[in-house]
Amino acid sequence: MATTLTSYPVLAGEAKPASSAEWERTLAEARKEGKLVLGIPPSAELRKQLEPLFKSRFGIEVESLSAPGPQIAGRIVAESKAGVRYFDALIFGSCTGVPLIHSNAFDAIEPYMILPEVRDAKLWWGSHIWMDNVGSNRLFYSFIATKGTEGLWQNTELVKPGEVRSFDDLLDPKWKGKIGFSDPRVAGSGLSVWSFLWDIKGEDYLRKLARQELFVSRNLRQIADALAKGKLAIALGIGCAQTEPFVKGGLPLKELPQPREGLPGSNGYGTLGVVKNPPHPNATKVFVNWLLSKEGQEFYSKVMLQSTRRLDVDTKWMVREGVEAAKDFLSLKEYEQQRNYLEDKCVGIRLPSQKFAETVLQ
Repeated sequence: MATTLTSYPVLAGEAKPASSAEWERTLAEARKEGKLVLGIPPSAELRKQLEPLFKSRFGIEVESLSAPGPQIAGRIVAESKAGVRYFDALIFGSCTGVPLIHSNAFDAIEPYMILPEVRDAKLWWGSHIWMDNVGSNRLFYSFIATKGTEGLWQNTELVKPGEVRSFDDLLDPKWKGKIGFSDPRVAGSGLSVWSFLWDIKGEDYLRKLARQELFVSRNLRQIADALAKGKLAIALGIGCAQTEPFVKGGLPLKELPQPREGLPGSNGYGTLGVVKNPPHPNATKVFVNWLLSKEGQEFYSKVMLQSTRRLDVDTKWMVREGVEAAKDFLSLKEYEQQRNYLEDKCVGIRLPSQKFAETVLQ
């Protein structure tokens, strides 16, 4: 899955007359700024590859903080209130953005989208999709769409084939004390799974699941480590970014088959926001256009194993890695029925289920 720094062609639009003058001015000013500060998902591999790639590609240094989205978002909002501007942009999971919509700490993204291949809605499956889809601010751009959320993993030495085919199977007494769960009391993949269960199974089911003595943590690497060492048999709400080092090391980790109830459609770590009045505005524009270009989305999809909505990026290969791109398997209507993210679903499903989690998880 390693991505070489020399595998990408010249960024589409750089030499095209439609926007070349504006792009060249932006790029020149960005190089004078010389730096970009990003908040990125908790993936060591993304940080490792992104920083040298962007430096090599554009001559701009990248300083990135890799941490859960709510942690970085909270810092950005606090700094904004104090009149401090440090971060330029943030990549996060969708519902992390709900409390940010009215924080006055983020800019609308559309003015940062310069290149035709980024602005052209026809190149995106489902057209342009904004995480804040209730109002019209268009602050946060959603660029990932996966058929089912990632996050259900097993230790194959403890879970026999066919033992877990339904979420109901998690209530078996044999799994008591053996299930890890990314904390659903905060935004993230754990809340995605929890809210899906709240919606389709109801609160009584979740009460029973909570009585299974769940190992609940906000440290996803900690959950993956416990699963790899056999302290846990099953984990919900962790992904490839956390499990890949253990899988490469030959430890018995494998994704669970999709339960018969299905899984919610996900956009993973696939939402982009720009901090209001970023300290490096031109470097931020370069990053936004690169990330949302064909080149940037190929890179992000390969490193993060999350499927872009760009129609000109091949995602069919991802099936071999256990990831099904929504654009390859679903109609837009089907996906709309499955998704449980974007502002409307975050407010209508995720937030109520999150409040319920606070009452049953201690």
